[in-house]
Amino acid sequence: MSKVKPMNNYFDSTTFSSDHRLKIHKNLRQVIKKLLLMITVGLSLTRPTIAQELNKDETIGTVNFEVSCDTEVANDFNRALAFLHHMQYEESRSAFEAITQLKSDCAMAHWGIAMTLFQPLWPSRPSPETLQRGFKEIEQAQTLGLKTDREADLVAATAAFYQEPTSADWWTRIERWSEGMEQAYQARPEDVETSVFYALSQLAIAQIQPNRLDYHARAANILKEVYNSNQTHPGAIHYTIHANDVDSRANKDLDIVRSYGKIAPAVPHALHMPTHIFVRLGSWSDVLEWNRRSADAALNLPAADGISHHYPHALDYLVYAYLQQGDEQQAQAVIDEVLTQEQPFQGTFVSAFHLASMLARYAVERRDWEQAQAIIPGNPDSIKWEKFFWAEATSWFAKGLGAVHRGDAQQAQQAELKMIELRDKARQAGEEGFATYIEIDRLLLSSWRTYGEGQEEKALKLAREAVDLEGTIQKHPVTPGALYPAQEALGDLLFDLGSYQEALSAYKDSLITWPKRFNSILGAARAAKEANLDAEAKDYYRELLIISLGAKSNRPELTEALQSLAE
Repeated sequence: MSKVKPMNNYFDSTTFSSDHRLKIHKNLRQVIKKLLLMITVGLSLTRPTIAQELNKDETIGTVNFEVSCDTEVANDFNRALAFLHHMQYEESRSAFEAITQLKSDCAMAHWGIAMTLFQPLWPSRPSPETLQRGFKEIEQAQTLGLKTDREADLVAATAAFYQEPTSADWWTRIERWSEGMEQAYQARPEDVETSVFYALSQLAIAQIQPNRLDYHARAANILKEVYNSNQTHPGAIHYTIHANDVDSRANKDLDIVRSYGKIAPAVPHALHMPTHIFVRLGSWSDVLEWNRRSADAALNLPAADGISHHYPHALDYLVYAYLQQGDEQQAQAVIDEVLTQEQPFQGTFVSAFHLASMLARYAVERRDWEQAQAIIPGNPDSIKWEKFFWAEATSWFAKGLGAVHRGDAQQAQQAELKMIELRDKARQAGEEGFATYIEIDRLLLSSWRTYGEGQEEKALKLAREAVDLEGTIQKHPVTPGALYPAQEALGDLLFDLGSYQEALSAYKDSLITWPKRFNSILGAARAAKEANLDAEAKDYYRELLIISLGAKSNRPELTEALQSLAE
């Protein structure tokens, strides 16, 4: 395997030369200098306004709320609401705030601001200060007076979320908002915006329901009715994609999925969202095309505290797709693009997760265990990693895998202990979903550690526990795919143990959930070959070459596939 160049200070500096460390320190000094300059002049003074970021003539879809405020701000309100449906929360908030400046008596603009301060489907969580602000915005809306029952019901649902701003936990708030939206929907199911927000609330509460797919189906049906009457409504399209971003639904409504970028060609999230479906289908060319456009658009819409998290969100999907094509050179180029950005990144979970996962993914997918072990968790230090348990655990997982495969038992154990600590912190914070993702990876790391100690049966037991646990939870929409799918890891372990038929079954199971994954296809080809299933092995090797067509790759696995077919 060709040696890749080291990636700044995200990897252990002891791995590299003194010249490289000097370069790292120089880059750090430049970054610090620019950060200090930004603080001095005030980021808010240099950030473009919403009108500058996207021309008001730029299409972002069609919303017609018919707000009861002065007709002078009706179009501005619809535009602000469209941004909210695109989950461009900062742009939406800026637009709603502008309305409150223009028309101080517009109660629903304050509701709009409050709606931008929590993100129902995102892993971000509002700070205590943010909750207090949302509470006050809702109070202001109620004080100004609501002129229609529909608006009063929407405000009441959002008020339920912000009750007890200093005490209630996240999921209690989501449950209360969802219940409020159900009451609003039952009162007027024919109302478009009420229907769309009700569908969104169903998707939000579905995340903690045992019958999650029922909620997704209900939301999808409601959204389909809205779409049939308004095929450019951003919420109807966007939330339909989220409704289908689960196992067994990815192949539904593909016409709606592909329409999203057309209604909002300059909105980063509209260009990215269809790829939530494309990764589930293994349509790598679509993932690459749409996320490249999304990343470029995101750079034109900076966040208040740095580069928008929509940028690394799109680029992690790019890295994932390139790696599934075997194109490590292009994947490396994307990572280099991220690491050479001179501005800080928006300080959210989304930024933290992708800054961690891109580096971990690049090493683990290529089975470059030296590079995986060299990862330093918690970089860059501009991110408040202590708030983002799963993101940091991703780095420790990759580091631990690297250590165990290189025979460093002590460091592998340290990584697992750190993952246990982060898992427990996630649970204490009420984030059982994050804890589950961490625990799946922790079990896999423990499995390989145990295998390295010669305890083969225990290693298999741990790997199968990870498989079972992964089967209880859906892929989180923040990630393009698991760093190391449990079925694929089980297949690798069985292959090492010489159980080739069982390994082949594990790889096949992996490909059901993660179609056209490079390493699962490769594993299936090798296992079939070792099991003397030559025709089946050739089919998998052929598929590996097909998904890698056009890739700029020197991966020896592709040479292996060619040689196998030549035989």
